[in-house]
Amino acid sequence: MTSTEPTTAPAPAGGGDDSIVKKLSTLDRYLAVWILLAMAVGLGLGRLIPGMNDALAKIEIGGISLPIALGLLIMMYPVLAKVRYDKLDRVIGDKKLMVSSLVINWIVGPAVMFALAWIFLPDLPEYRTGLIIVGLARCIAMVIIWNDLACGDREAAAVLVALNSVFQVLAFGLLGWFYLDLLPRWMNLGDGQGLDVSVWHIALNVIIFLGIPLLAGFLTRRIGEQKLGRDDYEQKFLPKIGPWALYGLLFTIVILFALQGKTITSQPLDVARIALPLLVYFAIMFFGTFLLGKGLGLAYDRTATLAFTAAGNNFELAIAVAIATFGVTSGQALSGVVGPLIEVPVLIGLVYVALAWRRKFAADAVTTAP
Repeated sequence: MTSTEPTTAPAPAGGGDDSIVKKLSTLDRYLAVWILLAMAVGLGLGRLIPGMNDALAKIEIGGISLPIALGLLIMMYPVLAKVRYDKLDRVIGDKKLMVSSLVINWIVGPAVMFALAWIFLPDLPEYRTGLIIVGLARCIAMVIIWNDLACGDREAAAVLVALNSVFQVLAFGLLGWFYLDLLPRWMNLGDGQGLDVSVWHIALNVIIFLGIPLLAGFLTRRIGEQKLGRDDYEQKFLPKIGPWALYGLLFTIVILFALQGKTITSQPLDVARIALPLLVYFAIMFFGTFLLGKGLGLAYDRTATLAFTAAGNNFELAIAVAIATFGVTSGQALSGVVGPLIEVPVLIGLVYVALAWRRKFAADAVTTAP
């Protein structure tokens, strides 16, 4: 987020939504439009410029796309520079939040994706395997921006994505063996498949997409407050770097769609088959987790954070693993690519849904107040 909140945030007392809209920058006010345009530009570039997707795909180190890494780092840095790191102990002490996040992300999420993949794609094993890999790769990057746009708890988001990153290194390979090899054989669903992924590759993914921007954000906050004081840091410095989060998001979307523009537009029916279980997955994970957070008595900001960290996925890792194991032209890789192409528009829509529910939380708080 930039220095102002999205248009759907509750208006201050005595004012209306128009008072908030007038305060928004053009970038904030038409965010959904810019994202749709970025998607269209990316698809156009990938489809119309010969060899562009191949050229972009070659700009990588260790299976990690440098253009995508650049976009994500630019996107995450301003948000992580806003985090109040001195408040993290309050998040860690919230046992309901921490335990709920671990259970939803590492038990419920992969199981839901496994079930949906087999229900919707029983006749398409390559796409099914790719979807299961997407479900195993829990979000540690782009969820930061969705959470911030939805006015979630920044400190909670920082802690939960760090927690996910640790479990990603420890559990990704084990869960891949369980859901792709052991469980299908147990259930007589056919022969299992191996997953060729090293712990080092997952750790490198975590270091690049979370470690670097997290360290940069922490050092910026610490040094900035020492040099400027907290008030000037938050009121003068942060508004200057804030818009870069959305610039990075739009750049990342353009690159993602350009990389696979030709593939996506040439196989629309396959994309639709893969998209359907993904849509169901995002709905189950987001709305189910949101209701769980409300049932546990969590405040809106932490409920929103819990829901977005549950619904998002680490598409960078999923795509890299699918390509490394099955090849760049495989159906598994296509499923990995379709993941963020569906996730981006769906989760930006869920940002607005969450902000609308924020009003309901506020109304309920007023109603129950003594």
